Amino acid sequence: MPKQQPVTFTDTRRVKELVDLMSKHELTEIELVEDKSRIVLKRGTTVVSVAAPVAAAPAPVAAPAAAPAAPAAPGKPAAASDEGLIAIKSPMVGTFYSSPNPDSDAFVSVGTAVNPKTVVCIIEAMKVFNEIHAEVSGTVAKVLVNNGQAVEFGQPLFMVKPA
Repeated sequence: MPKQQPVTFTDTRRVKELVDLMSKHELTEIELVEDKSRIVLKRGTTVVSVAAPVAAAPAPVAAPAAAPAAPAAPGKPAAASDEGLIAIKSPMVGTFYSSPNPDSDAFVSVGTAVNPKTVVCIIEAMKVFNEIHAEVSGTVAKVLVNNGQAVEFGQPLFMVKPA
């Protein structure tokens, strides 16, 4: 039986497997170290605004004390008036931005009609600006976070009355 060759990063099939893994799990970066080899793959995302984090950088420092209050009550918000509403939750930890830049109007506000492809906000995580989509059709009933506020994974950002 012939001796099997070790897999190296020059093996294009191995690199393709890593790219497929990134796509499947919606990863923006992956790093793999094997023996003396190392590979880092980064998927480009649309940078919506470069000026926004500079202007809002102090806000996340002041906001962390308020951020834990929202995750303390996961799931449906406690208010009875929220019954029948669907929460749009943060898919990651980061900084919430309601508009593409400080001089623009918010992506959505109370009363805005949304569909699954509507961009409702941006969450900055590790200097990458991620557009967050509604993923539901309906009308925005509540905006639960403020511009520049630090948000946690799974934290409700908006409440939507389904269409």
